[in-house]
Amino acid sequence: MSVTYDDIVNAQKTQDSVIRKTSLTFSDTFTQLTGSKVYLKNEFEQKTGSFKLRGAYYKIKTLSEEERSNGVVAASAGNHAQGVAFASALEKIKCTIVMPKNASPAKVAATRGYGATVVLEGKNYDESSAKAREIANVTGATIIHAFDDSQIIAAQ
Repeated sequence: MSVTYDDIVNAQKTQDSVIRKTSLTFSDTFTQLTGSKVYLKNEFEQKTGSFKLRGAYYKIKTLSEEERSNGVVAASAGNHAQGVAFASALEKIKCTIVMPKNASPAKVAATRGYGATVVLEGKNYDESSAKAREIANVTGATIIHAFDDSQIIAAQ
């Protein structure tokens, strides 16, 4: 899997109207540790509270019409779940999120609040991911992987 500079620029242009321009905070600690000025990007200012919306939105935005009609499915215990759910709502695409049974009730509620169908399955990410693959195989939904996808990487 490779990601080019052009992939990153294209992803940024695609998500430009949806993603908030977040602020930067100067880090004394990292500046001292590295000997270079270091600023931290405050991605908690995004609508869903994390940078995960970036990758989710770009991936969903680039789906074909057939893929859109089949919906999407993802496995996550939190931030990716919310990003996929919110991006799906923006694009009016059916969304199923598989979360571990021990997922934070606040994360589950937020994910449902963005319109996703939440399935609580498994003790951990791997078990939830297996259920998401099963759902994709049965329904034809596209899996929106949290990290193992070049479009997700380019956009985040």
